[in-house]
Amino acid sequence: MDAFILAAGRGERLRPLTDRRPKPLLEVGGRPLIDYHVDALRRAGVERIVVNLAWLGESIREYLGDGSRYGVELVFSTEPPGALETAGGIVHALAFLRGESFLLVNGDIYTDFDFSTLRRQDGLDVELVMVDNPAHNRQGDFSLANGRLVERAFARRALTYAGIGIFRRALFESLAPGRRPLKPVLDDAIRRQRAGGRHFRGLWMDIGTADRLAEADVLAASINQRQREKT
Repeated sequence: MDAFILAAGRGERLRPLTDRRPKPLLEVGGRPLIDYHVDALRRAGVERIVVNLAWLGESIREYLGDGSRYGVELVFSTEPPGALETAGGIVHALAFLRGESFLLVNGDIYTDFDFSTLRRQDGLDVELVMVDNPAHNRQGDFSLANGRLVERAFARRALTYAGIGIFRRALFESLAPGRRPLKPVLDDAIRRQRAGGRHFRGLWMDIGTADRLAEADVLAASINQRQREKT
């Protein structure tokens, strides 16, 4: 199965850090964020990864190369000027994504999630990874009930979408190209009872601000040091 890393965002809330460096190349623990994702996907058995590019996209392409140093094949989906948002970026990249389903990960998160554990349930179009609500998203996004996603209004506890999931390409094949957010696509799948999810309780951070980047940097440096000491 192919994977898709979302790496096209402008990173407005991280300016001026992102004026000259795209979000996925911001470093935590001495490594660019996107390094962690490519390595984790390779360890999970993914052999081919599509990366979408927009803001400062050529610097991402130059850094990653063809993927040979990671042991994977990298393919790039270069977007036209103007933000396409998540679903729009997926529609634009469909020609590069092979197979019935693909694994998706946001390029601006820091996590120790094991991608090899992610499976889409039969009869569902999407399986999302959900996490406990961080301080910047106290209300959450969706709720879980018996492995299915439900609107947060219909459950006592909501969780936050982690920016990780597995999607059937059929969800996007009928959508017109252009700017398109992901939430309406997910809302439709929920209404049709075709959306599943799982609750991940491990390490996860959304690197959306300079403060969160600094926090992740300290944490990652500590983790990387402990791993080096073990070897």
